[in-house]
Amino acid sequence: MKKIVLSAVIALSLSAPAYAASGNTSTTAGSAAAVVIAPITLTHTSGAVLNFGSFTTGTGGSVVVTPASVGSVTGDVGFVPGSTEAADAFSVKGDPNRNFSIATTGGSVTFGSTSMAFTTLASANAGKLDTTGAAAFTVGGTLTVVGTEPAGAYTGTYNATVTYN
Repeated sequence: MKKIVLSAVIALSLSAPAYAASGNTSTTAGSAAAVVIAPITLTHTSGAVLNFGSFTTGTGGSVVVTPASVGSVTGDVGFVPGSTEAADAFSVKGDPNRNFSIATTGGSVTFGSTSMAFTTLASANAGKLDTTGAAAFTVGGTLTVVGTEPAGAYTGTYNATVTYN
């Protein structure tokens, strides 16, 4: 009989579910969060153009237009009367009060098979969107004139990029 009782006790202890003692585990809810911000967008101002003006080439030099639209020449290049120099203009939209960086590339202006290279300079290398999520900047540049370019209306492009910091 002792063997039967002992066998029953052993069988019950092996088959009974195990419960954790009070205080061995604890569960609580965690927190999660996400912030979606407005995408940053760059728009070229309609009608704006980086305009190096009208000039004679002489033996070469450069034409400089500041981001404030102030033109000047170096070397044997000369503005003609009535020349209009102007910086290009862009607007930025995005998440209010966010900082962003500005990068511009150089480019070239072409007439027929002749081109002149230029570098660009933005009015700032960084900016901050205002409380409405808007900002603006201008771009000037330096055009290299070799002196052998034929007369004509030269056109070209370059790239501007804005990136959230």
